[in-house]
Parts: sequence; structure tokens; C-alpha cells
Amino acid sequence: MSRDPIIAIDGPAGAGKSTVARHLAQHFGLLYLETGAMYRAFALKAILSDHDFDDSVALERLARDTEIRLEADRAGNRVYLDGEDVTERVRDSDVTQGASRVSVHPAIRKWLVDLQRNLGSKGGVVMEGRDIGTVVFPDADVKVFLDASPEARSQRRYEQNAQNAAVAAGAGAPPSNSDHASISQELRERDRRDRNRANSPLRPAPDAIVIDSTSLGLDEVLTRIEDLVRPLFFTEKAAK
Repeated sequence: MSRDPIIAIDGPAGAGKSTVARHLAQHFGLLYLETGAMYRAFALKAILSDHDFDDSVALERLARDTEIRLEADRAGNRVYLDGEDVTERVRDSDVTQGASRVSVHPAIRKWLVDLQRNLGSKGGVVMEGRDIGTVVFPDADVKVFLDASPEARSQRRYEQNAQNAAVAAGAGAPPSNSDHASISQELRERDRRDRNRANSPLRPAPDAIVIDSTSLGLDEVLTRIEDLVRPLFFTEKAAK
């Protein structure tokens, strides 16, 4: 091989890709790259400049005047939009929903895929997203498609949001059932867009290992994926 290993983690929203990818990067000493943050950063640019998410021509023009950069740190990735750190803002729900909408446009996907390939071209990375194993790096050394039922994913996202809100507020009331219902609806809508878009639809690569985590604990999921990565990683290190 002329590069270090590339590990691709794909799957739908709420499947746990970020948790798994961060763990693998730390465990094996690799760089973690969260490609979804790049789509969220561009969605934020569209929001700030009052662009319509469905106007592909205007969005393509906007992309020509946009700089998106990821920097790895212990917590994951710092996200920079035109030189400004927007790491926290791109986690907001309006940006997350916008990312799913701007991602359907072929010109935007091509632009960001090119950036992602450049970031991971030397290998030594764990890259997570929705089309890493099928489009960005179809020659990735390990490809995992992490999935779970819509019900399990919405419940996990609900619990994650509740925990984050409690930490931010210090205390206070947990999210309501209506919040849970809206999270479930948002995930289902994102699934519909991601799986049915004409360009790079969400699907496992033919050679991906599909792991359904609906009834699995996090430790079991991590152990399974570590077992997939470990032989390749240490074989490559030994060869050097």
C-alpha cells in the first residue's frame, strides 16, 4: 500500500457513527474526520446568507466563496467556516436539517467529496459519513455500515439531547415527549432524503460489513469493529 489505512464508517443519522469513529481513532492512533460537519457548515453558510436550500444554482455560486476546514482535537473535530470556529453552532437543529437538504445537490456533494478526499488522501484516518465507503473512498481498507431501527436511533438521539441540555443548563426539566416525537419525525425525514437522493444515496457499499446495533450495547459494537480493524492495522505497522 502507498498510504496508511482508511477506515470508513457510514450509516444513517443517530446510528452512533461519531461515537464509534472517535473511539477507533483514539484506540488505534488515527485521525478522526466527521464529514457530516462539512455539510452542516455549508448549511450554516446558506442560513446566514439567506439562501434557499432548494436553489441549486445559488448554492453552487455560494460554495465558490466558501471555505470549510476541519481540525482534529481530543473531543472530535473543530469546524471552521470562512475562518470562524462554528463547532457548536453547526450542532443546532436548524443547521442539521439544512445539511440534509443541501446535500441532495450534486454540485455541492462533488465539491465537498473533493475536499474530503483531499483530507484523507494520505490515509491514517477514520472517516465517518453517509457515502464514505461508496463514493469518497471506495478503496477504504475497512468499511462498516452502522445501522439501527428508526425507533432505537430516535431514542438514542433523544437521550443524547437530554444529556447535553442538562449539562448546558446545569439542571432543569428534561425534554418533553413532544421533543421526542419531533426528533423521531426529523430522523425519518432525513432518512427519506438521504436514501432517496439521486446522487450518492445512503446505502452500504457492496463489501461493507453491516452492523445493526438496535439490540447491541455500545461495548459490543466497539469490540466487533475493533476486531475488524486490528488485523489490518497491526499488519501494516509490522510491514513497516
